[in-house]
Amino acid sequence: MNRKRTLFWSILALTILALVLTACAPQAETVGEAEPAAEEAAAAPTEAPAEESSDDMSMEPIKIGALAPLSAPGAVVGGEAMRDAMLIAADVLNARGGIMGRPVEVIIVDTEGLPERGTAVVERLINQDGVVGIGGGYHSSVGVAAKEVARDNGIPIVFAETWNDTITSVQYDEIFRIAPLSSEVSAVDVNFIQWLRDENGMKLDKVVILTENTDYGIPAAENTTALLDGAGIAAVTFSVDIGTQDFAGIVERVKAESPDMIVILATGEASYNFTQQAADAGIGPQDVPTMCNQVSLVSDAFWVNVPDGNNCFVRRIGLPQKLYNDVAQELVAEYSDRTGKDDIESYAMASYDSIMLIAQAIEDSGSTDPGDIIDALENINHMGALGPITFPINRSNTPEQAGVDPKWWHQFPDPAITIVQYQEAGQDAVDTAVVYPDVYQTDPPVIVGQE
Repeated sequence: MNRKRTLFWSILALTILALVLTACAPQAETVGEAEPAAEEAAAAPTEAPAEESSDDMSMEPIKIGALAPLSAPGAVVGGEAMRDAMLIAADVLNARGGIMGRPVEVIIVDTEGLPERGTAVVERLINQDGVVGIGGGYHSSVGVAAKEVARDNGIPIVFAETWNDTITSVQYDEIFRIAPLSSEVSAVDVNFIQWLRDENGMKLDKVVILTENTDYGIPAAENTTALLDGAGIAAVTFSVDIGTQDFAGIVERVKAESPDMIVILATGEASYNFTQQAADAGIGPQDVPTMCNQVSLVSDAFWVNVPDGNNCFVRRIGLPQKLYNDVAQELVAEYSDRTGKDDIESYAMASYDSIMLIAQAIEDSGSTDPGDIIDALENINHMGALGPITFPINRSNTPEQAGVDPKWWHQFPDPAITIVQYQEAGQDAVDTAVVYPDVYQTDPPVIVGQE
């Protein structure tokens, strides 16, 4: 009997303890509903800082979605840089006290650089995770697909690195972009090529374009070809699938064209593969003037994959580091601490800005309603790492009213574009020579392979 009585009292004690612990456990909160626990805490004396911090962070977070290619066939090195920058944005916002006094949660999803995957993850962010806006985005094919999901659900997206003109030219209320327009980038490329011919005496009768079969690569090659034709320069284009690894056949065909210059519009690791395989075949950057893809500015990865990549010209979006504003300098310092890099890639910088733009729009509107965020974005004046960001072509000043092409809808109009060149093997990207335009030039271009 004593043993049974002891067992009874033990079970009873455990049951009471479990009930007490359950009663003390914090209850889940729902966005938009009253938060009595928080109200009571605000009315009571605040003596324990630790408890205040716990109460504040127990509030339902404001969720912002973020897109990045984190696995093949996407541009993984680019996606990882974007992810790091967007996580810094979340940390900066929370260190400031969050948005409207609520913590911020940035939910980063892997697009894999594929439109179907982009559609799926954007739908998940909106309908399962409950985000109020989305930033990031690298591949144009993903942007072209994702914009439709955003429109159907009324959720704003601020694209950081998707260049295809149609992403903005469709004039959806929900779509904003701080990346440059593909057609504008093509114009810079061709102006640079003409400058090499006219001002530097480079022989330029034929350009070979290596592009990818995507919503970025195809129109970019077409725009570049048309502009080259207008400049009296012939162009031949070879296209490959995104993520291609073996370029042996293409390299031989390019070599047979005897080009005066090669322009690489393939993104990510595929651009590394082509550049080095071309070098192995005697038509690499040290043999034929070559404009490499911008992922080449991830210098550690570039030199590992393209040891013969010296003399590559690389298009860089954004100002040289010496012209960075305070926001950019603070971001670079934190980014360098986290990644070990001396500088930050333009698309990482733009990704950071895309998250901060959404955050400011929420603060400016005092609302997490997507329609209010869209209104605020149209009227925003944000000092970002890329500089002062606005969207002057909008519902109050339409392309028709402004007399501009529809592609300028919700488009940041002033991204700086420069051409840099590796002029020493193993050189860090931050030390590359700015060769074009003249206003930013630090060194003249090195032109190879010319008789």
